[in-house]
Amino acid sequence: MKPVRKVVFPVAGLGTRFLPATKAMPKEMLPVVDKPLIQYAVEEAAAAGVTDMIFITGRYKRSIEDHFDKSPELESDLAAKGKTELLDLVHSITPAGVNFIYIRQPEPLGLGHAVLCARPVVGDEPFGVILADDLIYSTGRTALGQLIDARAAMKGGSVLAVQDVPHDQTNKYGIVDVDNEMLPTSCVRGIVEKPAPESAPSDLAVIGRYVLEPEIFDALEHVERGVGGEIQLTDAIAALLPQGKTFAHRFEGRRFDCGSKQGFLTATAHYARLAGYDI
Repeated sequence: MKPVRKVVFPVAGLGTRFLPATKAMPKEMLPVVDKPLIQYAVEEAAAAGVTDMIFITGRYKRSIEDHFDKSPELESDLAAKGKTELLDLVHSITPAGVNFIYIRQPEPLGLGHAVLCARPVVGDEPFGVILADDLIYSTGRTALGQLIDARAAMKGGSVLAVQDVPHDQTNKYGIVDVDNEMLPTSCVRGIVEKPAPESAPSDLAVIGRYVLEPEIFDALEHVERGVGGEIQLTDAIAALLPQGKTFAHRFEGRRFDCGSKQGFLTATAHYARLAGYDI
């Protein structure tokens, strides 16, 4: 069984819910205390043993590349002024032994299309997907690491991060139907995108963490396009369910929906308290 060494970060979205702040700054660069969302995501992947960070970018996303690149002028200035702590902080932005790869998504054709853009780099290996909007705080193994462990325990297969959501909010998420809701990891039998509460198969919602087998690429190539001509990752996952190798895993950790202003503010307050600020 091949290990998970690559993670895809779809970061080409426009972030319209945070306008005007995101007019000139990617939403993934919005800081939670003193670190941008995308850095939390990269640190999570690195802690899980990932070595190849694959960013699916678009226009106006150059600052993401700059953030993880060397900054000789800044580093020289900090060194000359003896600001060693800040210099170490700048160096820590890029984890050691990690490769950063950037692929431009030519058109905004949905999450599934963004994942498909990574195929030339991922090849025939299993890989993770992290949506930086979903910031997950874990005191132990990271959320992605937990999915990788679940995949190993199941001896392969795709694994979706899930959590219980209030029944009246199922219409905001992709909801899965599993063999046994009492188990932390269970085989997925069905997945429905944003079902009304009265028709939802469960209260288990898919959160922005995935570990996927490379077969997902063929499914994405052949899946029918949905509303707006977009290729939906959920539809491709659903197409592979009859194979019986797709699992849902309840991760341990606290998830903050930083795609919403309320979730972003709650995350900022949480991480500020962790840093010792009086909030």
